[in-house]
Amino acid sequence: MMAVFSYESLHQLALEVFVSIGCPEEQALTAADALLSADLRGVDSHGVARLSGYVRLWENGRVNPRPQIRIVHETPSTAVVDGDSGLGLVVAPFAMGVAIQKAATAGTGWVSTCNSNHYGIAGYHAMRALAHDMIGLSMTNASPLVAPTFSIERLLGTNPIAVAIPAGAEPPFVADLATTTAANGKLEILQRKGAEAPSGWIQDAEGRGTNDPSATARGGALLPLGGDREHGSHKGYALGAVVDIFSAVLSGANYGPWVPPFVAFLPVAPDLPGKGIGHFFGAMRVDAFRPAADFKANMDQWIRRFRSARPVEGQERVLIPGDPEREMEGIRRSSGIPVVDAVAADLEALARKRGVNFPATMG
Repeated sequence: MMAVFSYESLHQLALEVFVSIGCPEEQALTAADALLSADLRGVDSHGVARLSGYVRLWENGRVNPRPQIRIVHETPSTAVVDGDSGLGLVVAPFAMGVAIQKAATAGTGWVSTCNSNHYGIAGYHAMRALAHDMIGLSMTNASPLVAPTFSIERLLGTNPIAVAIPAGAEPPFVADLATTTAANGKLEILQRKGAEAPSGWIQDAEGRGTNDPSATARGGALLPLGGDREHGSHKGYALGAVVDIFSAVLSGANYGPWVPPFVAFLPVAPDLPGKGIGHFFGAMRVDAFRPAADFKANMDQWIRRFRSARPVEGQERVLIPGDPEREMEGIRRSSGIPVVDAVAADLEALARKRGVNFPATMG
């Protein structure tokens, strides 16, 4: 069963919860914007369903609600940002802003970030560059749930990559993808529904494929993009490793098996090599390469040609990365955001605990 809430009411709930744990109003607003962007775009695993998780991290002393985010090293086109253990939902927009500022003057900006926490959906941060006629790049490492090809050990996170590219008359191209066959949040949704995971998503503790979405709780692991070696998992493994290195080895954050877990009940590994979770951001000014109007005209042509490709039987059309999320956002802004009953109950309990108002459902 589902309850349906308006975007505005869930945004207000998130804002009030973040303020209740000590976030300054401006940072709480930034965090709520980033969090609810996931629900709007249909990425339900990374939206309000994770709000309680952020609060539990704060309760365990792993989130600083009033971080002093700062640049600790920089050149004209690069920087390292220290997030001071703040919410990744706050640290990441700051760091992406630095990348955009550097691109405005140097043509491109590249920012690696340490001492942060989970930052929501990667696409939200990459899309911040679009308003500036820039291409945006966003990636983050995450807690180790993924076994490299041929391994039974969990050494990488789902480590997403997002790229946002502006167009002219057409909507922007927005690719936002995990480097695993499926994000962990999708397994959490299957667990709530009591459904099986598709083949190729997960392996058990012995490295055998399984359809049990709870297998990671018993020593199993998520699989890299491709599932197994025969279907290209070595490519997903390589992409996840690149994200880990750019986000953390480059910034001084924790990497590989040392990345702190998102769930507060799991202990943080001892003798950490770095600080917190790491992110990496890029911004490229289009007119640093060619006139923006010419580029956008060609992007429009590119998008229209791919959309007009003849679809396989049974499919209405060929999609452009970002199409499903953009269309979902339009629907949910007008018709509301559906929330599964288990998540709604969790949010209601959180609201009572934090002394904030729980919103009424729509209709």
